[in-house]
Amino acid sequence: MSQGIKPFSFNTPGSMHVEWGGAKRLGELASEWFQERNVLLVTDKFLSESGLLNETKASLEAQGFSISIFDDVVADPPEHVLMACVDFAKANQTDLVIGLGGGSPMDIAKLVAVMLTSEQPLSELYGIGKVQGKRAPLLQIPTTAGTGSEVTNITILTTGETTKMGVVSKQLYADYVLLDAELTIGLPSLPTAATGIDAMVHAIEAYTSVHLKNPLSDVLAKEALRLLSKNLLTACQEGTNRAAREAMLLGANLAGQAFSNSPVAAVHALAYPLGGHYHLPHGLTNALMLGPVLRYNMKEAASLYAELADVVLDSPEGNENSRAEQFVAFMQNLMNESGAPQRLRDVGVTEESLPTLAKDAMLQTRLLGNNPVPVTESDALKLYQEAF
Repeated sequence: MSQGIKPFSFNTPGSMHVEWGGAKRLGELASEWFQERNVLLVTDKFLSESGLLNETKASLEAQGFSISIFDDVVADPPEHVLMACVDFAKANQTDLVIGLGGGSPMDIAKLVAVMLTSEQPLSELYGIGKVQGKRAPLLQIPTTAGTGSEVTNITILTTGETTKMGVVSKQLYADYVLLDAELTIGLPSLPTAATGIDAMVHAIEAYTSVHLKNPLSDVLAKEALRLLSKNLLTACQEGTNRAAREAMLLGANLAGQAFSNSPVAAVHALAYPLGGHYHLPHGLTNALMLGPVLRYNMKEAASLYAELADVVLDSPEGNENSRAEQFVAFMQNLMNESGAPQRLRDVGVTEESLPTLAKDAMLQTRLLGNNPVPVTESDALKLYQEAF
């Protein structure tokens, strides 16, 4: 007798809108979605100074929105950046938060929306489900096809020189998400490759996650991987190709929804210490660790990798193990062709630091528990050595 469907929950933002050039008429869209008019736009210096936001700001102002811009967000944002943004938002009487940028601005926007209305100190928010009450209205607009942060309920902050902590709560899901792939046109080849691979890691790890894998995340992960794998190289090589850019942004979004409900695992757990110690982009660190972790997980995840081979390859042949190996080889080859660095040594990581990285990876218990195969400190060291 069939076991039936295992109970599961699936959560995602309230509404999404996909439109090429949508950011240029954000005022019209936001007027339909929100009654609030005091906008805080959370972004970074590059986007703020590039002129990319000029038409977006003009559109909002034409519809009667008052705009304050916080553009001090940096990659792997530390706690003090968040608190500065919260103070800035309160001083400007913000009642609507818009995150516009890569994962870091959108992560900051989530917590600012929470802390605008909450009396909880930041220290009480870390962990899973610790946020209480409601938050200010929140709109997210990604400018990279990678993190999926616009559709996740997670914010990661840098809490020390090399350490990070996360806030995971349903209140971090946005009210609305705007996907405008035109915003990704200016992204250079290497960041396009790194963020695209990051999104593929999200899809793969969601599909193989141990505890919360579910039918909806599976469908999203497979479609995300199909879109991303078939368009990554084109997006890298033809940066203005609209079809490729739209496919990448939608793929990253679907992967974000998948892993928000079926969480990521060892690739991310091993990537975070690399970011903490060496300040490498998150997508790049995921790319560097993907191959070793896929091979390590093969003994338990071969059947799932074989299913993913059917998504990314045209008619893969052979038995389950053969198709799984073809999938791993495909991913490795795709990363190599994208131009992303292939070895830890290529990005300045030293061999002497590998034991420290392995020790720090063990702190990522929330992620390691989702991996198909347990990872000990000695296992982590071997994986770093393989990637080196």
